[in-house]
Amino acid sequence: MVNLPAPGRRVVVRYLLPSGQATDALGELLSADETTVVVDGKRGIERIARGDIIAGKEVPPPPPPRPRRTQD
Repeated sequence: MVNLPAPGRRVVVRYLLPSGQATDALGELLSADETTVVVDGKRGIERIARGDIIAGKEVPPPPPPRPRRTQD
């Protein structure tokens, strides 16, 4: 079983798709119970079955946006 931080933290969760391929959900952990983990990321809200999870951990906040380049 993967230990995840409290909801509200930024996490990455690697899990198996029905095809058997692995993918990641990166974003804010909304909730986690015995059966489901819910992550809000760039792809929207992802509900992941605990049995499909391979790994998960807390990650640091995203870096600040880069300044826009201007043409001189």
